[in-house]
Amino acid sequence: MNQAAIIFQDVNYSAEGLHIIKNITGFFPEGKITTLVGPSGAGKSTLFKLCNGLHSPDSGEILIKGKPIDTYNPIELRRRVGIALQSATMIKGSVLENLELPLTLQEKTIDKEYAEELLHDVGLAGDFLKRNAMDLSGGQKQKLSIARTLVNKPDILLLDEITSSLDRVSQHDIEELIEKINKKYGTTMIWITHNLEQALRIGHFTWVMMNGELIESGESSILENPQDERVKQFVKGEIE
Repeated sequence: MNQAAIIFQDVNYSAEGLHIIKNITGFFPEGKITTLVGPSGAGKSTLFKLCNGLHSPDSGEILIKGKPIDTYNPIELRRRVGIALQSATMIKGSVLENLELPLTLQEKTIDKEYAEELLHDVGLAGDFLKRNAMDLSGGQKQKLSIARTLVNKPDILLLDEITSSLDRVSQHDIEELIEKINKKYGTTMIWITHNLEQALRIGHFTWVMMNGELIESGESSILENPQDERVKQFVKGEIE
């Protein structure tokens, strides 16, 4: 627990009369990749919104790097806890303009050398900066989206189904990229995925959520030998 990037303590969250997150207690290890799996509707994306302050819990406490989440300024919190989504949404304009977006919102600009370094980190050449972001392939847009989340040098990066719409080659590229960033910067990664093979392959640790509850957590090998009967059924594909 001393090496936890995020700690949940008896966290509950409801919306529109639905109890979505139910008494979750657990932690995400610092500097590691934790994969987050579970059936659709398990509450995984809602959990992410709690992690970066888009939602506030009804009860319980969330600690980010040892501090209660509600003591952070929202802007500071979202700099420290970045998020990359499946859609990899781009604004109209160049790759540079898209990469610079987090700083533009702060009325700052990005140094060209730093911009090229970020592109290099995600496997894109520096000359991509002048290209139209709308002309990029799906895999290239996802790489740019990840580079954009790295602009503010977050301590924690939330990854929501970032490879689910990509072909196998692009999926492999993104997996290698995430492992590289994790090793180079020590960034804590939390990755929602429906692909259990990917969760086992990429994750150091895994959370299994079902119906708003944390059912099982630990080293990712728990997916090969789950203890809970519901998780056994989920891994076998009997619960979707």
